[in-house]
Amino acid sequence: MKKAYYIYILLGLMLISCSEDFTDLAPISNRNEAEFYNTSNDFITAINSSYAGLQKDGVYGRSYWTMFEMRSENTDQGPDATGLARQFAEINTFDENPLNEQITAAWIDSFDVIANCNIVLDRIEQAEIDSSLKNRIKGEALFLRSLMYYHLAIAYGNIPLQIKPYVQGEELVQVSASEIYNQLINDLNIAEEALPESYSEGETGRATKGAAATLLAKVQLTLGQKSEAETVLRRIVNNYDYKLLDNYENIWGVENENNAESIFEVQFISGGIGQGSPFTNDFSPSAFLQTGSGFGRNRPTDALVNSYSEEDLRFEPSIGTSYINAEGETTLANYIKKYESEPQTEYDSDVNFIVFRYADVLLMLAEALRESPEAYGLINEVRNRAGLEDIDENSPGTFDEKLLHERQLELAFENHRWPDLRRFGAEREVFETAEEVVEPSDVRELFYIPQRELDINPNFTQNN
Repeated sequence: MKKAYYIYILLGLMLISCSEDFTDLAPISNRNEAEFYNTSNDFITAINSSYAGLQKDGVYGRSYWTMFEMRSENTDQGPDATGLARQFAEINTFDENPLNEQITAAWIDSFDVIANCNIVLDRIEQAEIDSSLKNRIKGEALFLRSLMYYHLAIAYGNIPLQIKPYVQGEELVQVSASEIYNQLINDLNIAEEALPESYSEGETGRATKGAAATLLAKVQLTLGQKSEAETVLRRIVNNYDYKLLDNYENIWGVENENNAESIFEVQFISGGIGQGSPFTNDFSPSAFLQTGSGFGRNRPTDALVNSYSEEDLRFEPSIGTSYINAEGETTLANYIKKYESEPQTEYDSDVNFIVFRYADVLLMLAEALRESPEAYGLINEVRNRAGLEDIDENSPGTFDEKLLHERQLELAFENHRWPDLRRFGAEREVFETAEEVVEPSDVRELFYIPQRELDINPNFTQNN
């Protein structure tokens, strides 16, 4: 299934590039752009470049897990803060500056995907191609652009809203995150209408109605639009063919990718073609790998480990513990197991990254419904799969505390934690009891705008 999918990603790599001032779309080989954007295959290849962009280090390859998991109390870098590890350690402890390579890569590579989508959306309007294919590609471009803008708005707040191809010399203006989200609501409604519910086997991995609706509901919850989000989430539950797998462990691993619980995954393909995923090498302890180095990055914190009860069936597939030898001393260290595989070469794993899955939908629906028997029923559906007993209004803690805790354990290491903390207004609160090195007073809601962007656009305002 995935081997057929790699063809369109490989073709898409031909289109990825960025300009000095703002991300731009380069022509394919020596073909003029005007000659290229004409046929159905031209536009399929063009949208493929945006899917390929999701693999990049600044997006799901590395920066997103650094900024949305390691920023929270879920994971840390560990004692090593030298070389590449310095970038992660700074983000983990809120000590990064605008020159940090990870926040810079996230900005550049996310806007690169956006720029590719803008080109597709602009050129396809006049293209004389099959109307159903045209609508589908427009839906894909709107979804992928929205996915990038959602992460950028969460991370940086006030950012440029670029929905047309960039014109050299054009002045970019920051807009509020709320303006970004409102644009996404409009775009994702169009995308959901245009996209299919599913694809044939060779096309598995493309955006679907369910993917657009899931992101739409997440944006609405971020804006506090719970009633609107409830409508969308019920549509996913009632109309789209997703379900919780019986066993949590069966979500993970190369053999389980694109399963019935999965709504959208970033597809990675091993085999020395430059599209393998780095997660196994980045997250695994070195002693566990037969090929290359394991760097033990993005380590689960003791605070997270201690949040699981002994009965929780999610712990074993999610977190492992190994003994590492550092400077002659043996130390116990936690590591992420969800992305384990057996890559034949370093940084060339076949394992995908799950962006959205059905458990998230059920927990978001509970959030939209607020405290009620139905909301607890949805939470308990997820808990029961994990081997845990039901909770209700009489269980300790507020409804938000219980729901946020359930999301933390169910969705650990899937890039939801920092957006969740911000949405629930708990980004400082968690560090009061997390036994981490971060003081709540040091917590910043937003990342710095990368310095290169301030240099290029002197009208930009830096985040505090």
